[in-house]
Amino acid sequence: MSSRSGRGSFGLAGAASATLLLLYPRAAQAEAAAAIDKGDTAWVLICSALVLLMTAPGLALFYGGMVRQKNALATLMQSFVVLCLVSIQWVLFGYSLAFGPDKGGLLGGLEFAGLRGVGAAPNAAYAATIPHQAFMLFQMMFAAITPALITGAFAERKKFSAFVLFALLWTTLVYDPLAHWVWGNGGFLRKLGALDFAGGTVVHISSGVSALTCAIVIGKRKGYGQKPMPPHNLPLTVIGAGLLWFGWFGFNAGSALEASGVAVNAFVTTNTAAASAALAWMAAEWMSRGKPTVLGMASGAVAGLVAVTPACGFVRPLAAIAIGGVAGALCYAACNLKARLGYDDSLDVVGVHGVGGTWGALATGLFASVAVNAAGADGLLAGNPAQLWKQLAAIGATIALAVPVTFGILKLVDALLGLRVTAEDEMTGLDLSQHSESAYALGGPPLGEHVLPPSRAGAVDAPAALREVRSS
Repeated sequence: MSSRSGRGSFGLAGAASATLLLLYPRAAQAEAAAAIDKGDTAWVLICSALVLLMTAPGLALFYGGMVRQKNALATLMQSFVVLCLVSIQWVLFGYSLAFGPDKGGLLGGLEFAGLRGVGAAPNAAYAATIPHQAFMLFQMMFAAITPALITGAFAERKKFSAFVLFALLWTTLVYDPLAHWVWGNGGFLRKLGALDFAGGTVVHISSGVSALTCAIVIGKRKGYGQKPMPPHNLPLTVIGAGLLWFGWFGFNAGSALEASGVAVNAFVTTNTAAASAALAWMAAEWMSRGKPTVLGMASGAVAGLVAVTPACGFVRPLAAIAIGGVAGALCYAACNLKARLGYDDSLDVVGVHGVGGTWGALATGLFASVAVNAAGADGLLAGNPAQLWKQLAAIGATIALAVPVTFGILKLVDALLGLRVTAEDEMTGLDLSQHSESAYALGGPPLGEHVLPPSRAGAVDAPAALREVRSS
């Protein structure tokens, strides 16, 4: 039984289809074509595009506006390159590791490597009314955004080459196995009955705890806690938050894998939780600081989207108000706590995704109801306390995989390439030191904290300008 939408597992019908394919290929193709629902297929393809939009430009702008001007392009680049990198990895072997034939409940086999056998016919184990390749494409977009979320924890200080290798290894060694555990046919958390409709554990808890590991291992930015590091362009961040909210409807409602009542419910609960969390964050900030902020509202909306992600297809809209309200206040408190704990999570990945995703996974165990989705389970408030324990087990398993493997990847990458840019490059900014580009030709000095001599005030030759700064 699918933990997402409620379609049955591959059984007698699937076995009959496989036999028909071997004995009567044309008849099998006709049967597969008849099984495909054009409405469901169109919905999943549209949702795949919406989830792509969440990574670039949504997350790219959301993060890019929050860093200092000298690191804006480098931050945008990280989201963009992850989208490209994971798109290729997923086709070559990532999809097969996550959703290929089960190997002991822990990993998919390589039978689907290179998308062998992943074509127009549906795979009844995952989605019986859309082409298998459409399901693969939808899942690809989830795989792409997850490592991109982590970039906010080490923004403004990580080598680009180190980041590329880290993203490839992390997707392969953390995301792919975890996706199989929770969503893969035969995955042990799926068989346990843990509920995760659209990625609370797979996407948000995994990225949040991995972000904390990165922030601790890589260390703080130079000058962190000693000088202000305000966002350089909050309008970009708000635009990014709006695009994330828009794309999240594909992320959550698309996880029904069909145009159905469950998809509609997920759509409604997603919007409701985001609004509730934004208002709760605003209220908490207003009471504690005396004024509400635009950045706070944007962050609160994202926190609500994160928290409702695992629950959206299993809970009612009134429960979504509670999930979002708690998420807004809780994530606000968590983001303020990092200064006391002494780690530099640059863009609050831990506070929003780690804490918000954990609360969402627990809230699913509290509020889930089979009256909303027959493929799910009743939660604690519907008389099934066992579901809460299953959710706790999924949270624990996610942390147990993500933290040590992320730590090992960081140490390997550091030994091969070095994780951080030099202190000089960090002061100059990653835009110039890593990419020889400047985000803005107008509106400020192209080197961020450095001002060029009057003789160089015209068009900037980025590499030459960088050499001049270093020699001064």
